[in-house]
Amino acid sequence: MIIIRKNLALSGLILCLLAGMLPMLKVPIKGNWNLYQTDAALFFITYMLIGVTGLLFFVRQLVAYSWMTRVLGIWYLISISAVYFKINNYFGWGFADRLLSKSLHMRWGWIVYLVGVILLLLSVKKLKQIEE
Repeated sequence: MIIIRKNLALSGLILCLLAGMLPMLKVPIKGNWNLYQTDAALFFITYMLIGVTGLLFFVRQLVAYSWMTRVLGIWYLISISAVYFKINNYFGWGFADRLLSKSLHMRWGWIVYLVGVILLLLSVKKLKQIEE
């Protein structure tokens, strides 16, 4: 039996939705970039996964919601590592990549996104059925 903690799930979904609008990268001349300005494909895939997770929560498909929270957790790890490696190996040249990696910095939007994903993962609780 799967139990969903609704307050954790809703707050996790809201934090994940807001995290895409928050600053994810600090670019020297242009300022802060959100997830869409960082990579449009990453933005659309992330919001598609968050939308499917929210839909499964609202239609009460508990098993599928449980799997999508895990998929969203794995997607967070993939997305933050993709942005990190894109920063550190953008041009393919040693000097330019070192210069770019020193000038671009991750911002606090990733932490908000991580907190949202953790809340989504904690919102699912499995209970063993007691047989009488």
